[in-house]
Amino acid sequence: MEDIEDLLVGSGGAPPGFRLPLNAVGVNPRKKNKSKPNKISQINDPLTPLLPPKIPGTQTIYVKTFGCSHNQSDSEYMAGQLSAFGYAISDDPEEGDLWLINTCTVKSPSQSAMKTLITKCKTAKKPLVVAGCVPQGSRDLKELEGVSIVGVQQIDRVVEVVEETLKGHEVRLLNRKTLPVLDLPKVRKNKFVEILPINVGCLGACTYCKTKHARGHLGSYTVDSLVGRVKTVIADEVKEIWLSSEDTGAYGRDIGVSLPILLNAIVVELPPDGSTMLRIGMTNPPFILEHLKEIAAVLHHPCVYSFLHVPVQSGSDAVLTAMNREYTVSEFRTVVDTLTGLVPGMQIATDIICGFPGETDEDFAQTVNLIKEYKFPQVHISQFYPRPGTPAARMKKVPSTIVKNRSRELTSVFEAFTPYKGMEGRVERIWITEIATDGIHLLLKATSTFYWILQLQLVTLSKGFV
Repeated sequence: MEDIEDLLVGSGGAPPGFRLPLNAVGVNPRKKNKSKPNKISQINDPLTPLLPPKIPGTQTIYVKTFGCSHNQSDSEYMAGQLSAFGYAISDDPEEGDLWLINTCTVKSPSQSAMKTLITKCKTAKKPLVVAGCVPQGSRDLKELEGVSIVGVQQIDRVVEVVEETLKGHEVRLLNRKTLPVLDLPKVRKNKFVEILPINVGCLGACTYCKTKHARGHLGSYTVDSLVGRVKTVIADEVKEIWLSSEDTGAYGRDIGVSLPILLNAIVVELPPDGSTMLRIGMTNPPFILEHLKEIAAVLHHPCVYSFLHVPVQSGSDAVLTAMNREYTVSEFRTVVDTLTGLVPGMQIATDIICGFPGETDEDFAQTVNLIKEYKFPQVHISQFYPRPGTPAARMKKVPSTIVKNRSRELTSVFEAFTPYKGMEGRVERIWITEIATDGIHLLLKATSTFYWILQLQLVTLSKGFV
């Protein structure tokens, strides 16, 4: 099916992509069909009595986000544009006149949660717009029938889609185009944190990954545009800037620059009083190997967290080859050893997929030994989920009971670590910008090490640092 940019339901209203002026917006063109109560159709009878119009920009939009920080940033941009047009933004579905669901396709559970939410929305007979990686990568899903869609590179047109959807039209904007500009209006979920996407897509071709189908090939923002955004958010008094990407290390390879060039341009703009911290986003090993010393120098900066998320996924070269990860365990070790050797207090987080097709007991043992050796302070452990349309989905699967047991075993290994041992008595400047998922505790981040510690009960804060 080709990309479509079309009004699929209804014969009236604006043509595709056309923005109606306020005085041209009329009634909600809907009528009930008793035989098909969930079906929305266009009123074409000129004798049909006009209903009182709802002025665009007066409704409440419920926004729900699944997935990574890049998705969260996209939602904040969409909320910002809707808010600037006059719509109220809510995190309560009961308040929403329309639901906007920004989706994630990385794992099956997140997509299942999306499907459940879509069903609830349809049952409640609420207008629905689905955004993010799921519709971009799997536009023919049954769950997406009859709903409006915003593609990952069309978020700057979300107001148009919402307007038309509220009038009873189904709109699909999925064409890839130039990257959305970074100076769009934005409503941050956390007022202390700016999530800044530095590029979209990646250069990899991992056999299990569905995100590549949605985000596509690497597309980097220019250094000047990113530095400009950094200046703007510092003026807004944000306390943390998170650089977000599907692969931070690949930044700039499509436009003739590199990650160190960008990082050095950004740190120059950070306030000398240390009131804004920079967090470098997730990077896969292949594209930072040649820049390790330069990146280590940036991680030394007093306004940069000594932290990096480097997914290894497996401690077995055989499994990494099956995953098409394009690096070896030895190269991953080089990344970790170099950065921890050059940056005092350096913290590395990593990811593991348990039960990838073909993973043997010996392969898994190598993974466990790698985690035990480095005792990473953060390990994101997940079971393998076959994603439709990926090469790994066609591979012979490891029995689910074995996958679950391996996940439990590795989790037990990780939970036995004591990452804070030896820190007793140390005095650190700490940052409090987030509340833990329990809604009670605060997440403390030491400036030098980016440790996340559940320590304090929830208090009212006027600043993002103490």
